[in-house]
Amino acid sequence: MKEFDQLCKEFEQLDIVSYNAYLAEKSAAVIPVLSDIAEDGVVGTSIFFSFIMGAIAADGRFSEEEYALIYPLLQVFFGDSIDYEECKKVFKAFRKENKQLKKLVDQMVDILGLLSEELKDDIVIICMMICAIDGKISQKEKKWIKQLIA
Repeated sequence: MKEFDQLCKEFEQLDIVSYNAYLAEKSAAVIPVLSDIAEDGVVGTSIFFSFIMGAIAADGRFSEEEYALIYPLLQVFFGDSIDYEECKKVFKAFRKENKQLKKLVDQMVDILGLLSEELKDDIVIICMMICAIDGKISQKEKKWIKQLIA
């Protein structure tokens, strides 16, 4: 992987078309592998969703940009449309449960240990991109991402 800060800057500066294309490409590579590891497609998708949730919760804020990004996944998981205000409530509760976030990071690191370096890098890149959706990867987000890399 390129140097961490350089990658952060690149993702912060991506235009929306490139951002969506690159994120879709990386996600398409990762989801099938996670599904194979889990031996259950739904569980594999849940693992991927956990990475996305962790990336969104890393800075303690939940923006409309992040909601727009995860909305298609929410539809897959919950079927019905879930509005932004309802999601904000869920993330607020999730943020308050700091132990839950720490446990999630531990689980993510364990999962990353099962993957090839290339796929591990892809997942970290996806997380970085999600953190960069608002144009800035905060120090809290960088700290969270570095936990995944370690």
